[in-house]
Amino acid sequence: MSNQKGFKSGFVSIIGRPNVGKSTLLNYVIGQKIAIMSDKPQTTRNKIQGVYTSAESQIVFIDTPGIHKPKHKLGDFMMKVAQNTLREVDLVLYVVDATEAFGSGEEFIIEKLKTTSTPVFLVINKIDQIQPDDLLGVIETYRTKHDFKEVIPISALQGNNVPTLMEQITKYLDEGPQYYPSDQVTDHPERFVVAELIREKVLHLTREEIPHSIAVNIEQMKRRGQSETVYIGATIVVERSSQKGIIIGKQGSMLKEVGKRARVDIETLLGSKVFLELWVKVQKDWRNKPAHLRDFGFREDEY
Repeated sequence: MSNQKGFKSGFVSIIGRPNVGKSTLLNYVIGQKIAIMSDKPQTTRNKIQGVYTSAESQIVFIDTPGIHKPKHKLGDFMMKVAQNTLREVDLVLYVVDATEAFGSGEEFIIEKLKTTSTPVFLVINKIDQIQPDDLLGVIETYRTKHDFKEVIPISALQGNNVPTLMEQITKYLDEGPQYYPSDQVTDHPERFVVAELIREKVLHLTREEIPHSIAVNIEQMKRRGQSETVYIGATIVVERSSQKGIIIGKQGSMLKEVGKRARVDIETLLGSKVFLELWVKVQKDWRNKPAHLRDFGFREDEY
């Protein structure tokens, strides 16, 4: 643990509308896959902490659910998580999509930002997808809406200008302790990350279904005997029988593909061979039932 003079540390929240690339940015910075990435909105449900450590600093990132107007109890929970995070951190990164026009979603978030005294950076993502001349217009639009401490255009996917972003973040942090060991990249238990990796594969492969109707419960995760292989048994929970059919697929083909893809990422995460067994279960309307939300790790009392 580093407590040397001049060492900086702090907590940084990544916020923004769904699908602007918050998780992509977190994964690029940390260099490992710890946040679920999907081109479907609202895939991040919990606060995922990614830990970046260098010789000079340690930055703990909190990736929040995309801020949006909630439609059900799970949506309410996600909004509370996102808004509470603003008060808990040293710096806020507000990520926007350079290819999207400024709209009511941005207005909604900026109104929330105006209520916090925490410094806010505007991070304009996906600059690789627009003409350089168009970027000035995007910057101007946002500058008139809020007093951002810094405006930093990046491409989270390609890493363009991300080192500059990291330098600026470090400048704004105070001297402080190293909270986590240098080799630790997340404070989430491995079971949580494993569940997220399985859920990500389901979202990638079943494009007809909405993300919130899927939850993943890790039933078992253990080494068997002297074996180097980790056995994982997981249940994919859906709200309707029709969704169960889609996830299982013809003669189990879809579920097999989910398992195959998830296993590759899980083996990388755990650094060992994995035997992955998946089941699919229907639990009607689980998103509106507090007991089910608690079962899947959404504990309102933690926030």
